[in-house]
Amino acid sequence: MAKVVTMGEIMLRLSTPNNEKYIQADEFDINYGGGEANVAVSLANYGHDAEFVTKVPANPIGECAVAALRKYNVETKHIARGGERLGIYFLETGAAMRPSNVTYDRAHSSISTAEVSDFDFDAIFEGADWFHFTGITPAVSDAAAELTEAALKAAKAHGVTVSCDLNFRKKLWSSEKAQKVMSNLMQYVDVCIGNEEDADKVLGFKPENTDVTSGELNLAGYESIFKQMVAKFGFKYVISSLRVSHSASDNGWSACIYSAADDEFYHSREYRITPIVDRVGGGDSFAGGTICGFVDGKDFKSALEFGVAASALKHTIPGDFNLVTREEVETLVGGDGSGRVQR
Repeated sequence: MAKVVTMGEIMLRLSTPNNEKYIQADEFDINYGGGEANVAVSLANYGHDAEFVTKVPANPIGECAVAALRKYNVETKHIARGGERLGIYFLETGAAMRPSNVTYDRAHSSISTAEVSDFDFDAIFEGADWFHFTGITPAVSDAAAELTEAALKAAKAHGVTVSCDLNFRKKLWSSEKAQKVMSNLMQYVDVCIGNEEDADKVLGFKPENTDVTSGELNLAGYESIFKQMVAKFGFKYVISSLRVSHSASDNGWSACIYSAADDEFYHSREYRITPIVDRVGGGDSFAGGTICGFVDGKDFKSALEFGVAASALKHTIPGDFNLVTREEVETLVGGDGSGRVQR
């Protein structure tokens, strides 16, 4: 199996139960999660050697976050300790036409103040096959952006394939800041993942005649910007998830990919996901599944189909982590989406 390293922030998630609004809640459900941590859990569940790198406070809450990763067989030996606190995010889960709402409380978190000297990147990337990061980590702080670039330089020095999920977060930084920072980091990236908003806000590429709220997807527009992105940044693959939001509880879900070497564009099977149990982590489960397909040695179309199916299943599971097995994903890829009881 492949060794895949991910690096970012793991946070404490406090979500309202039973689709309540914040003002109604007398208690919160506790989970742990974060973009790159979610990807690591997915890959560990599929049997790969997944390692997550971060910095957490040297206190019981930090150790709870580490334990949440260890529970799912994610390697944590290079996680640094120190700093002030673990980041928190609150989740108010939407339903029907009411969207979900995320509120961050992550200022001065341990990873936001981490330094390059906190990590031995040569040891971290020894024997590694793949490194994954997201646009969330550089958005956390300037220090985290510097840390990300240091990790990327080390990964490339070790001959590691690099993927990035652009993941624009408007509550963390502006589009102008995102484009300045992320455009520089793209020089290290082999596989670029995102959606239409990410491509627009982070890299300045916008597919024409596409409106996900109305369900109008112009695939030719995606193919055009994918080729432009390859021409500018030299990506081997550009990938976009395609979410059509009929409501917060009812989404259409598919993805598309462009292979530079094959000069070929491919659109996956589309799933209708309703009712959605929890969509947070859906994009991360897609990235994790697609990476799994690549490191398994699948062709790019099969890798994409594995990622889309994995993510469709994630929408049925509460919490950030995708806890489906490889066998469950392969069953759905094979066409069995009946949901019949397995006895």
